[in-house]
Amino acid sequence: MTNSTSKHFLWAKELQAMAAAGIQYTTNDFDRERFLRIRDIAAEMAAYELDLSAGQMKDTFALDVGYQTPKIETRAAVFNGDQVLLVRERNGKWSMPGGWCDEQETVRSNTIKEAWEEAGVQVEPYRIIALDSQNLRNRPANFYGVCKIFVLCRVIGGEFQPNLETSERRYFSIYDLPPLILGKQNPEQIFYCHEAYLAENWTPRFD
Repeated sequence: MTNSTSKHFLWAKELQAMAAAGIQYTTNDFDRERFLRIRDIAAEMAAYELDLSAGQMKDTFALDVGYQTPKIETRAAVFNGDQVLLVRERNGKWSMPGGWCDEQETVRSNTIKEAWEEAGVQVEPYRIIALDSQNLRNRPANFYGVCKIFVLCRVIGGEFQPNLETSERRYFSIYDLPPLILGKQNPEQIFYCHEAYLAENWTPRFD
């Protein structure tokens, strides 16, 4: 992302947030129409910057209503010595098990659920490692603000089965990582997760 692109991207995000709140809370039909148009303009700007169709972005924007807040994502950090547990996704690249925190889930329960669904492991989460802003730490940036929560876990059981999201799980040396989905985690994040695994005491990092 160039500086120019980044600025336009941020403008589109700000317009989307204002429009979504306005659509949700206005009691004036004329104002609502204006907010809907602002949302469409933001979608067209974002689509241009992200090389997506305007219709695709408008459909995405229409799902987000009300006051805009960051989305929450959890990642299960599971280690065996200097090896980290990763899952192979359908695009052939690898990631730590995790995903969006569903509305009915807590950070703990979502970490457990995603580890089971993606890696076939039953885990016991026991330490918060970091709360990272995806758009500060990961590329490509996400249009929405994302709080990425890394959770240290120990394995207590399970068996992997290929599924709709992942085709394989494997432990990799943190010094010899496979191609990663960098928007989900990068090598630096894996390294400090490993530091938390080795530490007797750990103060969670946060942006």
